[in-house]
Amino acid sequence: MCLIVFAWQVIPGSPLIAAANRDEFYARPSAPAGWWDDHPDIYAGRDLQDGGTWIGITRGGRFAALTNVRAPAERRADAPTRGTLVSDFLSSKQSAAEYIAKVAPDAAAYNGFNLLVGDGRQLIWYSNKGDADARNGQPLTPGIYGISNALLDVCWPKVVRTKAQFASLLCQGAPDETFFEMLTDTTPASDCRLPSTGVGIDRERVLSAVFIASPDYGTRASTLVKIQANGGAVLHERVVQSPQ
Repeated sequence: MCLIVFAWQVIPGSPLIAAANRDEFYARPSAPAGWWDDHPDIYAGRDLQDGGTWIGITRGGRFAALTNVRAPAERRADAPTRGTLVSDFLSSKQSAAEYIAKVAPDAAAYNGFNLLVGDGRQLIWYSNKGDADARNGQPLTPGIYGISNALLDVCWPKVVRTKAQFASLLCQGAPDETFFEMLTDTTPASDCRLPSTGVGIDRERVLSAVFIASPDYGTRASTLVKIQANGGAVLHERVVQSPQ
């Protein structure tokens, strides 16, 4: 994932609602969301190159999602795939806190990431790039949050814009379709508000949109997740056709 906005313990009856876009190279093979044959309780898309996933749920209401931290100068080609951090939590029986404690000692081996894990009682944000709170795992208090390719709630233009729109839609009790419309916004940020992540100004402009489209890389899927207070969970995914 490259953008996730989510409400934790804000909406009665739905302790977690999340809307997300997955951005990836078009050439990287993946399967659309579905029940996994080897882990029948997991419902998620699947990375067919290295395994794992970017966002998913279980029949019992577990939730996990991941974004990459954009730091091209620090990227290591030999790092393990980050997608298994999501799938390993979904397939485990550990609490969110127990899982983060397990991941943390080896987290530096991965390229930069943000990880959200929820077990129905806690929702924890963890990153291997950040301060002590990030590296220890931060249990989240009720509120509306956003993550792109920096740390939690860093004020990148698309995070600020999408969080505000997401909050408005939640207050209106808007239908699911409007959340997917929100995720199709192709408006780039103005140059004065662009972050500087080491990819050059032209690339920063392209990547600043909520919905990304470029010749080789872009938004591959949009997802809406709702975890219910009764333990149920639903995940709706819309796969985006890559340019031909």
